[in-house]
Amino acid sequence: MEDVPDGDYTKDGNGDTVDALKWREKSSKQNAAEDTKMKRSSGSDAKPSDPYRYRMDYPCMGTCLVINNKNFDRSTGMSCRNGTDVDAGAVRKTFTNLGYKVKVLNDQSVDDMKKEIRKVAADDHSQNASFVCVLLSHGDEGVVYGTDGFEKFEDLIRCLKGDNCKSLVGKPKLLFIQACRGSALDDGCSIETDSVVDQTSERIPVEADFLYAYSTAPGYYSWRNTSNGSWFIQSLCKNLDKFSGQLELMQIMTRVNHHVALDFESASNLPGFDYKKQIPCIVSLLTKDFYFHNKQ
Repeated sequence: MEDVPDGDYTKDGNGDTVDALKWREKSSKQNAAEDTKMKRSSGSDAKPSDPYRYRMDYPCMGTCLVINNKNFDRSTGMSCRNGTDVDAGAVRKTFTNLGYKVKVLNDQSVDDMKKEIRKVAADDHSQNASFVCVLLSHGDEGVVYGTDGFEKFEDLIRCLKGDNCKSLVGKPKLLFIQACRGSALDDGCSIETDSVVDQTSERIPVEADFLYAYSTAPGYYSWRNTSNGSWFIQSLCKNLDKFSGQLELMQIMTRVNHHVALDFESASNLPGFDYKKQIPCIVSLLTKDFYFHNKQ
């Protein structure tokens, strides 16, 4: 099994690779309709009066949009992202089991991605508890690739903000991004170890209630195994499957960080790409605890 960087000269094969740019040397008010009392039977559901936990007593958990970009136009210089279909399959299974309506879109251009996310923003989410978006693609710091080029991540998801998507205001919007954020490699290092009631008239920031879960820290490559899928997505699905209904989302994401940081290391035949590490980066703008439903 071989680990290689996901650049313009990447060889096909079974191994770990990175979701990067082509190889370079250096390298408010809530709608009344949202106040439904349709309680789901789940030990992890919040009581409507709990000010520190997101409500889960909606008819549906919400939509999970998955954009799975594998093949890229020659003009981009981006290589084929072998192994990404494994990630997409794992995400579909995990979030379907969690009660989401999962929609997987393959090989989306920049315009396609914009159009689909704008479509989500225009939908009525009043009967949904949350929204999830999973982006599987190449990237660099601040940008994500479509099949024909790149777009700034902030511009891509701007339509989901509170001033644009009213029916998701006050609800968790979870974005999981499997893509490189630069071309730095993490060499790792050695360590020694020892054996208030909600008010319907309140105003909230338009940036509130987002979780951005990046597969890697700013400036770094993100690794993907061409047979088993990316380190981050496989760890994410494994830990969601194991701990949903038991732990709060940030606790689960800490376990994802632990898993990726300690249980993975690159094995590559390419000079300088062997024995490399990775740590996901979780940016939370959530204002409450988030618990998925207990699995039935």
